[in-house]
Amino acid sequence: MTPALVVVAHGSRDARSAATVRHLVAELRGRAAGVDVREAFLDLSTPRVDDTLAALHRDGHRHVVAVPLLLGSAYHARVDLPALVAEVTTRLPRLRVTVADVLGTDPRLQRVALDRVANAGVDLTDPELGLVLAAVGSSHGPANDVVCALARDWHDRLGIPTVAAFATATRPDVSSALAALRARGARRFAVASWFLAPGLLLDRVADRAREAEPDVAVAAPLGADPRVARVVLHRYAEALVRAATATRRTA
Repeated sequence: MTPALVVVAHGSRDARSAATVRHLVAELRGRAAGVDVREAFLDLSTPRVDDTLAALHRDGHRHVVAVPLLLGSAYHARVDLPALVAEVTTRLPRLRVTVADVLGTDPRLQRVALDRVANAGVDLTDPELGLVLAAVGSSHGPANDVVCALARDWHDRLGIPTVAAFATATRPDVSSALAALRARGARRFAVASWFLAPGLLLDRVADRAREAEPDVAVAAPLGADPRVARVVLHRYAEALVRAATATRRTA
């Protein structure tokens, strides 16, 4: 039986977030014939990760690849998901679960994010444009550093002054990032949403951005774009190769 694919999202009290994940699952099913693709959530939404894994086990699956729908490797990817997987596989020892890498800053995702900015009516060649790269934020410093490095890369590669901002846990927030861009000479502003789905945090970012700069353009999140699906399938394939290599080493 082909290993199943479980996309693991954080979960949200905002129903739009889970709906986006389900749209992405539908996109994946259309691209991965013969693969049982299901969604699961770490918190706040259902089905939970342990319930989805148990259901797959009941349906006869013995190998599952879990792909975290996470843009950074912070607590949920490093601690929360592995702990859930360990609990389930201890209870169901015949079930093998391989956890794939997070989606990260894959160039295809960057392209989606920039396309969302352009779709918001922003001229990315405007010499007076300042761009905020808004992300969730984490108590894990290296995860925030990745976002800051991505903002610097966009600045250098695209020639657009770009500053990272965070919705929670760390600074700068979006208001501070916009002020920094204005101090550097920007006169028109846009926010690129380094979020996979709409939700309360992204709404907060948008509200605070508009309080600081009423004419700011706030881009939509990445969403269930086909390019996001391709990255998920790439992580699935990478995880299968890694699992096969580990099996050969222990054979």
